[in-house]
Parts: sequence; C-alpha cells; structure tokens
Amino acid sequence: MSNPVREKAISVGETAPDFTLKDQNRQDWNLADHVKRGEVVLCFYPLAFTSVCSTEMRCVSDEMAKWSAQGASVVGISCDSFAVLAEWAKQLGLKQVLLADMHRDVCKSYGLYWKDLNVSQRGTVVISQSADGKGKVKWIQAREPGKAMNFEEVLAWLAK
Repeated sequence: MSNPVREKAISVGETAPDFTLKDQNRQDWNLADHVKRGEVVLCFYPLAFTSVCSTEMRCVSDEMAKWSAQGASVVGISCDSFAVLAEWAKQLGLKQVLLADMHRDVCKSYGLYWKDLNVSQRGTVVISQSADGKGKVKWIQAREPGKAMNFEEVLAWLAK
C-alpha cells in the first residue's frame, strides 16, 4: 500500500492515510482495523535507544491506564526494524505496540519525514473514525527532535 508523500505535516480534518506495518512481534498492525475500535494515537519518533525517544515511550507505557481509560490505543512508529523494536521494548519493559516503518512510507505519507537523517520526525497524531468509517485526523503536533510530547495535552484532545 503506497500513500502520497507529503512535504508538510497532515492537517486536522484530513483523512488519515491507512497503512499496515509489522509490530515488534512481527505481527501485521492495520490502522483502519484499530480506528474501528476507538481512537488511535500515533507517536512518531526518530530512533529507538535514543534518550528522548526512550523517555517518551517509557512515559507512554507507564501511563497506559490513562490512555485506555480514554478508549484510545497508542502506538509508537519509527524507522527501526521490528527486531530492534522488540529488543528495545524488552529492555525498557514497554507495553505499547511499536511499529516498524522501515521503508519510511508512513512517516512520509503523514508529512513527518526527516529527510536529512532519513528517519521519522517527532510527532503525535490523534485519529478518530469519521462518519464514512475512515480514519480522520483529530489533532496533530509535529515537534522538534529533542522535544517530547505533552501527555496531558494529548489526553485532553482524546477527551473532546
């Protein structure tokens, strides 16, 4: 499945590009399937085993009950392989699904590609289901590489 490449971040109200990626357990994970079950929070980050990414994903994992209470599933997406993500999740004790965007198709289709380093930019996208059943961007925040997400802000958007 190939989606168009965006030069800038996707906008609120747009249809979320659907995708299927392998998770850290080499299982297929499809956005459209998960949006039917509730809101999805896509957490794009550049690389596993780096300080800000590790801190951010550990915080997501530690706060899993808050995400679940809002009816949301939270997934991390990076350009790392599923093997790297499996080891990272094991070492950090991460509970969330981690997706391997090894071909960079998803980060490019969401306009969150960091060309200079050939990895994903840091960003968070909240996706809800639209009336036609497709994923729709409810909220997005693209951030500088060293700036982690504000969890309370994302949770507030889930509550709306």
